[in-house]
Amino acid sequence: MGRLACARDNQPYIVPIHFYFDLSGYCLYGFSTAGQKIAWMRENPKVCVEVAEVTDKDHWTSVVVFGRYEEIDDSPPGAVARAYAWELFRKRPEWWFPAAATVGGREPAAVVIYRIHIDQLTGRRASRDRAHRSRP
Repeated sequence: MGRLACARDNQPYIVPIHFYFDLSGYCLYGFSTAGQKIAWMRENPKVCVEVAEVTDKDHWTSVVVFGRYEEIDDSPPGAVARAYAWELFRKRPEWWFPAAATVGGREPAAVVIYRIHIDQLTGRRASRDRAHRSRP
């Protein structure tokens, strides 16, 4: 799970997402229903994804991905990428949740499969040993 940031008309927007990291293609694959984040990424494909693993305040890792949104459509050229994405998603239990969950009694909107091509990857890590910390 990570946080996806996108922007439109100088307004940032950030939402939690589930994704799959594909090292071979150096991209992230995501699944969503059509909504605000999809509309914004269609208009401005420059996005950012942040992933953090926090054990405690002294042991954490944070990775930030800068990249470009690409929607994978149902066209014949997109069929191979779409099939590959479905296989990645199926490796996790409940891969469709929460993106395709029913919200407020409404049926889910159209399914959108996308990938984020990674342009830049950066991160930080803290792993201080409590026994060796200096005391004030």
